[in-house]
Amino acid sequence: MKKLIGTAAALALSATTAFADGPTVLTAVGTWSSLTNFQKHEQPFFEGLAETSGGDMVGKIQSQSGLGLKGFEIMRLVKNGVFDFAFGLPGYVAAENAIFEGADLSSLTQDIDTQRQVSDAYFDTLETAFSDIYGAKLLMLYPFPSQTLWCNGEVNGIADLDGKKIRVYSTTLGDFVEGVGGTSVTVAFSEVIPALEKGVVDCAITGTMSAYTAKWNQVATHAYTLRVGWGLAFGAMNMDKWNSLTDAQQAFLMSEIDKLEDAMWTETATEDDVAISCITGGACEVGEPGSMTLVEPSTEDLAARDKIATDVVLARWAERCGEDCAANWNATVGPILGLTAEAK
Repeated sequence: MKKLIGTAAALALSATTAFADGPTVLTAVGTWSSLTNFQKHEQPFFEGLAETSGGDMVGKIQSQSGLGLKGFEIMRLVKNGVFDFAFGLPGYVAAENAIFEGADLSSLTQDIDTQRQVSDAYFDTLETAFSDIYGAKLLMLYPFPSQTLWCNGEVNGIADLDGKKIRVYSTTLGDFVEGVGGTSVTVAFSEVIPALEKGVVDCAITGTMSAYTAKWNQVATHAYTLRVGWGLAFGAMNMDKWNSLTDAQQAFLMSEIDKLEDAMWTETATEDDVAISCITGGACEVGEPGSMTLVEPSTEDLAARDKIATDVVLARWAERCGEDCAANWNATVGPILGLTAEAK
């Protein structure tokens, strides 16, 4: 790890030195190179900065998967100045403080329009947390597709998750899994396929398009489309780097990031249907179809999920985050969802 950080720091330094008398250089780390958000949005945005800024800025970006990084490390590297900018998931940084989970608590938000309202309402809270904990400027929030369950073995409904070992990547997803009687297992995204193959986990949670593009259908047999989250993501910049930009550069960057953010929300809204069709052998214009069995949640499944969302997920999060945190959530997100978080 130390060797990797040293290499990344050296790359950042060499890039800065090369353009010391020219453009401002921004070094960034993106999410996973195999997924849509990196390929269509994160990477093109930074690689296109030289053109969109008229040569005033140059962007350098590498994916966290290409660098061999885990999501939990990303913001620590930004805080230390190894990278100027990072794309990542709040669920991966919530170990520092449960407040980061508040805009994407498992199973609470069931449509993407409501999820964007929740994200907008909670933005100021997250902005403060990124500044206080990581010395970073939060610039955007954007979604991955619906987070659902992909199982190597027969699953016909929520009751079948009882006793299953299920891969999660955040505490709030772990709360959902334990709420259905399963055991939550933290597994890096790149290690999920072998974990499913070897029985380390029975099922795994990720986004619909993420599962398809990562070829989880090579080992998983059942696609259980119970939505348990959105995989909300962020874009944040080292505060010292942000403050070093001129007013004009900050205004330019914010304008371009607003466009990027809108494009990512718009595209994600279309990906669920495409990915589910592709991974279960339906029409697929984006690649080869898979052959997973599609299992849609029943009315009873949805009712059970909603009860777990309030009685387990929200209740546990409020307890972790504390009274002030819960009160803030009640004043921002609560009215949108018609829910109240109570820290006991």
